[in-house]
Amino acid sequence: MGRHVAIIGGGVMGSALAYFLTADPAFDGSVTILERDTSYAQASSSLSASSVRCQFSTEINVRIGLAAIGFLRAAPERLSLDEARADIGLCESGYLFLATETGAPALARHHALQIACGADVRLLDSRALAARFPWLDAKGVTRASLGLSGEGWFDGPALHMAFQRKARAQGARRLRGEAAGIDTAQGRVREVVLADGSRVPCDLVVNAAGPWAARVAGWFGIDLPVRARRRTVFVVSCPTQLTNLPLVIEPNGVWFRPEGRYFLCGVSPDAANDPDNAPLEPQHREFDDIIWPALAARVPAFEALRVERAWAGYYEYNTFDQNGIVGPAPGRDDVLFANGFSGHGIQQSPVVGRALAEWITTGAYRTLDLSPLGFERIVQGKPLLEENVV
Repeated sequence: MGRHVAIIGGGVMGSALAYFLTADPAFDGSVTILERDTSYAQASSSLSASSVRCQFSTEINVRIGLAAIGFLRAAPERLSLDEARADIGLCESGYLFLATETGAPALARHHALQIACGADVRLLDSRALAARFPWLDAKGVTRASLGLSGEGWFDGPALHMAFQRKARAQGARRLRGEAAGIDTAQGRVREVVLADGSRVPCDLVVNAAGPWAARVAGWFGIDLPVRARRRTVFVVSCPTQLTNLPLVIEPNGVWFRPEGRYFLCGVSPDAANDPDNAPLEPQHREFDDIIWPALAARVPAFEALRVERAWAGYYEYNTFDQNGIVGPAPGRDDVLFANGFSGHGIQQSPVVGRALAEWITTGAYRTLDLSPLGFERIVQGKPLLEENVV
């Protein structure tokens, strides 16, 4: 008899899992996606800048990035429905990490790891950087790392909706309702209780609740170190036309990339100004005080930038080590985590969704072993620190 899986959270992570589960002929159970707001107005999936990269500092994240770009390239066909291709707007224009003399050794160390994993990245000195990108002022940059392929950006909401539409066409059920608790019998999950008092029978629960995942984990007596952290994305215009732009990350963490005839940019606030559950209001002082000075210094044409609009969304931020928490809860096979991706969830969703579907169906990871992201490291106090959090 198949398992009855309840996925709490209908964002991209929950939708990806539902797609992979219902696509697997070996899965003979049922899948119910529980989502309190089917407009996804505050979902991280809807408010993400939706980028994909391999340039991480941990091997597991590099390998996830390599697997993710493979899926994204194939997504138009794999997620097609009624012969209509899923257009996710994938643009492989690369990531460009810039480093000063202080940061150059770490950049070189990360580069060596990425190359060993098979990533298509290249180190550039300041002269090569200036020659390749004439619109950029390389002053102060000692080394740069450029993704030549396999990195870029895409339409995140389109990917989310494609996953969900395909999953539902394959038999997954989406139920609008707010999960409010769990009912158990003999120490195992029996039902998810909704805020309106209704109940959803199940024998396995997947926590895909994004920024609100800690509340769900608390129902099982688990302290999940995931918090909602606000990030602002600014849409800016520039009167000068610029070409051949990757997604650029400044040494101080400011990032920018093209978006049609505009540009997106942002920065993560310092720890002293990064409270939990802050209102989703754009932080314009971040642009005035941090982002614009950095962009104007790096790209002379950006002195004439104009902010067109801005939005704020939540990172589901893992305060322990800024890495995803994936897999079964301690000592259980009826509760799974898919949480804490710290801004990388939308790009990692195809790989995490596939891996958890394999675990549910076979009891193990088959395609890529995600056990390094397991909750055990938190119990043991052994962080798997991701240094390249943007």
